[in-house]
Amino acid sequence: MKYVEVEQKFQLLSQPDDLKATLAKRGAKAGQPTRQVDTYFNAPHRDFLGGEVVSEWLRIREEEGHASLNFKRWYPLEAMIKTHCDEYESVVSDAEAVRRTLAALDFTEMTVVDKTREEWLLDEIALAFDSVAGLGDFVEFEFKGEAENADEANAAITAFIDGLDIQLGDRINAGYPHMTLGLPPAS
Repeated sequence: MKYVEVEQKFQLLSQPDDLKATLAKRGAKAGQPTRQVDTYFNAPHRDFLGGEVVSEWLRIREEEGHASLNFKRWYPLEAMIKTHCDEYESVVSDAEAVRRTLAALDFTEMTVVDKTREEWLLDEIALAFDSVAGLGDFVEFEFKGEAENADEANAAITAFIDGLDIQLGDRINAGYPHMTLGLPPAS
């Protein structure tokens, strides 16, 4: 499922220490926290915000001297709750040059998501503990293994979460840009 992302996101209502302890006991590998600044853009030829449901995002991510350009298209396109997305991401050597290129092509900045992320990996699941400025704390579970389709990958994430025996907050069916823009759920 190259170029396809399947994830589930939950709000953390308390400190993530219990979940991190459970992960560590099971042999999860933790990365160092990093700051990610994601700038989202709207296209001049197709208004990403124009439909009843937002299903596409274009962003530049800047993270500790590195940058990437990313496009996501969430499915089902017209559904409020999405199951997966096409994801195309590539490293860029000069984020400012990309930003200026997009501006020259009449792309407009929509919102900025500033967060601290700590990534963990256990089995086929990548976990991202996110502290998002103005929004709070979240954990994302992303499937990184082999699956025939998005339903199989989502089932693997759900089984993984159920096996943790940890209380999570509410499942969030919205991306961070949805939340910063006050849009209805769609991811």
